Amino acid sequence: MRHYEYIIAGSGLAGLYTAYHAAAYGKVALLTKCGITESNSYFAQGGIAAVTDENDAPALHFEDTIIAGRGLCDYPAVDILVNEGPQRIQELINEGMHFDMEDGSLALGLEGGHHKKRILHAGGDATGRMVTSFMISKVINNPNIDIYENHSVIGLLKAEGRCCGVRSWNLTNEKEEIFIGTNTFLTLGGTSAIYKRTTNPHTTIGDGLALAYNAGCEIADMEFIQFHPSAIYTDSEEAFLISEAVRGEGAHLINQNGERFMPAIHELAELAPRDIVAQSIYRQLIRYNQDFVWLSLKHLDPQTVRHRFPNIYEKCRELGIDMCDRIPVAPAAHYTVGGVRTDLNGQTNIPNLFICGELASSGIMGANRLASNSLIECLVFGKRAIEFSRHSTPVKDLPDFKVLYHCNPGQDEAYIRLKKEIATLMSIHAGIIRNEKGLEEGLNKLDALEKQLPDDTYEYYTLISRNLIEVARLIIRSALYRKESRGGHYREDHPETDDAFLCHIVQQKGEALRTIPINTEKTKTKLCNTTN
Repeated sequence: MRHYEYIIAGSGLAGLYTAYHAAAYGKVALLTKCGITESNSYFAQGGIAAVTDENDAPALHFEDTIIAGRGLCDYPAVDILVNEGPQRIQELINEGMHFDMEDGSLALGLEGGHHKKRILHAGGDATGRMVTSFMISKVINNPNIDIYENHSVIGLLKAEGRCCGVRSWNLTNEKEEIFIGTNTFLTLGGTSAIYKRTTNPHTTIGDGLALAYNAGCEIADMEFIQFHPSAIYTDSEEAFLISEAVRGEGAHLINQNGERFMPAIHELAELAPRDIVAQSIYRQLIRYNQDFVWLSLKHLDPQTVRHRFPNIYEKCRELGIDMCDRIPVAPAAHYTVGGVRTDLNGQTNIPNLFICGELASSGIMGANRLASNSLIECLVFGKRAIEFSRHSTPVKDLPDFKVLYHCNPGQDEAYIRLKKEIATLMSIHAGIIRNEKGLEEGLNKLDALEKQLPDDTYEYYTLISRNLIEVARLIIRSALYRKESRGGHYREDHPETDDAFLCHIVQQKGEALRTIPINTEKTKTKLCNTTN
């Protein structure tokens, strides 16, 4: 049993950033399922959205976020994001983080859904790696932070109604370890790797969602899965992301007839919000019975393309693709818009338990994340959560703990088979375009898969198998309830948007599914006024 002031699970930007700031107030344990660089943040290409240009304004960033969220954003959360974001960026720069520059000023890009250039980049298309590596350098050199790699969190500990730590599984030694702490942070990312075709690391399967749900947290808006429109299509299942910024530089989407189809669909054409672009590509694939469309860059300057996107260019070269000509692309599961419901300080309905990053449902994303809002959310709400957590009341009397979990030989192979089955099931029954019949069939198949699991409650692979099935259920149940189409959720049997569903859909273990109204309270700064 190990004791800390802060226990932080997850090594993406949210986890690293919160660990760094928490270290100023106490001893920190940073747990990560794999290596410290294995995260969505590390592989993020696009950039960080924040107002840094005199021709831009927080009110404009606010408006773009609200529009992309399709009516489901909570205004106070977005208000905080767009106003505190520039401060967090300046703090990073003051700490030594280097963003790309152009003519002595920050180089700003344009991405889908944004009406102003406000996307900061580092290393061209390697922003996630550069920012995450920068924070890793801060964390690994901090004597107040202990890093535990290959530690999978398998349960949350509670006493006196508060969270007081975690149970973890040491994947190296195959044994359970207990971590006790005043504050527990889950920053474990989303669940897009629960789908067959995804841009996420294979570990991103909703571990945090299952942990929080089983502990009694509120889980919101799980029907909204963002499928990135442009991931390289290959004969294998691997989907390498082609950043939104490539379309921001002027690349065109071309169908099998050589036609550019997006201008007829949306005023922003290829820079329309991601849900619209992904659904439009999907319809082209169905219409022409093809596996991909083309992302054409042949009309762009090759030298600019190679300079702006060196990592994407190199990956294309490895695959035998000339990026300066055209790239075969198709949508892939990319971002979990919903998650564990939190307040404006990252705290859940369980005291002393905080959620940050993609795992959180803070009210910012609505029905569809605005491009590059994810990394800035990690910074803004990570900082707020740490500052708020300084006032947490620690648990006085800890319950008795017994080491319970073990590992049975052969169960790892059964788990891998189950993971593949669920990935196929989710892609077929709860993919880009859904309907009631398919969703119901998906639920029935999940029930059948669960009945095949062993009865051993405390076997590690059986536990994570049950968690995987539960996360899939959370997505499908919410998708069944929302009988409309909005953002990252499209029902072909309910293709229109219905104002009756202007609400968050909330699921909590042992409780009936319920809805919560959207918070559209105007802020004191009146951010809906878009004048500079």
